[in-house]
Order: sequence, then structure tokens, then C-alpha cells
Amino acid sequence: MDMASQDSVEKLERLADFLKADPENPALLADCAQAALEADQPADATAFFKRLEAIEPLAGGDANAAGIAAMRSGDQQAAQLWFAKALDDNLGDPGLRFNIAWSKALAKDFEGAAEMLEADVVEALPQAAMLDLQIEHELGHFDEAAGKMHAYLEKFPDYGPLQAAASVLAMDVDDPDLARAAAEKGGDHPDALTTLATLDLGDRKLDDARGQYEKALATRPFNPRAEIGLGLVDLAEGNAQNAATRLDKGAEQFVDHLGTWIAAGWAHFIGGDLDAARDRFETALKHDDTFGEAHGSLAVIELLQGDTESAERRIEVAKRLDREAFSTALAAMLWEQSQGNQEKAEQIFRIASQQPIMPNGSTLMDELIKALGNS
Repeated sequence: MDMASQDSVEKLERLADFLKADPENPALLADCAQAALEADQPADATAFFKRLEAIEPLAGGDANAAGIAAMRSGDQQAAQLWFAKALDDNLGDPGLRFNIAWSKALAKDFEGAAEMLEADVVEALPQAAMLDLQIEHELGHFDEAAGKMHAYLEKFPDYGPLQAAASVLAMDVDDPDLARAAAEKGGDHPDALTTLATLDLGDRKLDDARGQYEKALATRPFNPRAEIGLGLVDLAEGNAQNAATRLDKGAEQFVDHLGTWIAAGWAHFIGGDLDAARDRFETALKHDDTFGEAHGSLAVIELLQGDTESAERRIEVAKRLDREAFSTALAAMLWEQSQGNQEKAEQIFRIASQQPIMPNGSTLMDELIKALGNS
């Protein structure tokens, strides 16, 4: 515990002692609730606010603080009720509308959150602009998000969390120059660190990438992008077992991010566990049966296991869905050069994994890492 946190805890303890002598003192209850928030004890803050509410109705700042306590405790329904009550007393407050939007976003009500982020809110608060960008990104509105991104960055150039959020979006819309520029302005924000690490991974600066990913995870332990990145670093360094563990964890945290399940599958594949690889590829397919990368990946497994009839069907499906996908191209190449022969396909895969196959000197493994890093 740092010194500031220790001071906050000691302040709360002193106030709580005073409260024992005067348990229904409204001002003292409010002070205790605020002190509990400062000490990062939202459950205690909520308990104090409930005691205060039993004496007098909460309004204004107290209602807002009660909402923050509920939000930090994970009770988003209660948080939104408190914020709405505070908003009744100050309809023009953009901060209160932002708080409601933030709580709705935490509850995965992204459409509801977006409705609260009206123009005057995002114009007034850089954190609202950041949240708006993240929501558009989360909803898959990439064009809308990209259109807003430049305006927000111009208006709030010194707000690190916004720069960090923009760096993540820029990676997903294939603008690495903007991603790097924004991440460098994002300081030690975990999203900025993860973006810089991903760019280093793409440049094969594996030590730099690992250091940035680990720093991002130390800052924010629940960080699926960093988990995935470390898995790809492990894969690039030849440690398929560690890679599979990291990528599995990232996939489970993301839940329905298809590319991560594919990445986890390939890590198991390279580690020699084809059954685990198939399971991850099939998980991706369960989330979206039109995902060409999953069909192509399964085709490679089936071809190497001798199920040539199924592999051929999957290759045709994968080609229709996404001809440019890495796994589609790999499966088609293996099929064509092996003519459906299992032993020949295995030999081609082993050679291609270790020897340069591209004009730039990259191996199949290099191309795999590149493809997974962009998924």
C-alpha cells in the first residue's frame, strides 16, 4: 500500500471512530462515505451512504458519490439510479451524463451508453470522447470511430487515455503510423504499451515487445491483448507450450474474439497437440460458421491427419469465404503440392516451417506470426 492509500485508510478509521459517538450525524456519515471512496473501499462507502439515506434523501454530490461507490462495487443498476437522481438536480451537468454512460458501458449496454454521450458531453470531457471512441470500436463501427478519432485527438491532444484508445483503434483499421504516434503520447497507459508492443512484435523486436507486454500486464492484470501478445512472442521464440497457455487465456478473456481462438489453435498445432488445435478452431467456428480462417485451419489439420475428403471440402468453403486468409492459402498450397497425400503434406509443412518461402526471406512460421498478430 502506498503512502497516499495508507493516509486515506487512516483518515477513514479516524472518522469511523468519531461516528461511533454520533452514529446518526449526517455530515459525519457523508464524510465517512467520501473517505471510504478515497480509500478504495466502495462497499464501505455504499454502506455509509445507505445509512445516510435512511436519515435524509441523498441529492446532488452525495447522490453522485453514491453512484460512483455502486459502480466501483459492480452494481451498475444502482449506480445508474443514483446518477439519474443526481442529474435531476443538475440537468446540464455533462459529468453526470458521462458517469451514466460509463456505468452502462461497464454493464455491456453499449447502445445505451452511446445515447448518453451527446455532442456537448464529448465536447466538454476528454474521457467522454475516449469512451465514445471505445464504444464505436466495441460495436464494430470502425468507419464511424475512425471518422471521430482525428477530431477527438485534435481537440484533446494531451489526454493520454484517449491517445491510448486511439492507438488500439488505429491498429484495427490498419494505420500503424497513427497507432505508434498515439501510443507514444499515451504514456504508460496499458493500451498504449500493448500497441507499442504489438508494433515491435510485427518488426520482430521480440525482447522489446515482451517488455512492453509485461509492463502492460503489471499495470492492468486483466488484459487479453497483452496475454495474446506474449503468447505470440513465445510462439515466435519457439516456445509453443507457453504460447498455447497464454493464447488460451487471452481467448477465454475475450470470449468471442475469433482470431484469438485461431491463434491459440495454431499454438497447440505447432506444439503437436492436434486435438487441442482442432478444439480451438472449432470453437471459433461455433462463434461464426462463416469465418474462413477457421475452415482453412481445420482443413490443414484434416489434410495432415489424412482426412483428405473433408480437407478438400473445407478448402473450397474457405476459398469462398476468405481467399486471402493465411490458413486458406496454406491449406490450398499443401493440397496442391501434396496432391492430397498425407505424408507428402507433412513433409512440405515441416520444410516450409523452417526454410524461407517468401521473397523477403521469411519462413512459414514468420508468416504465421504475422498473420496471427494482425487477427
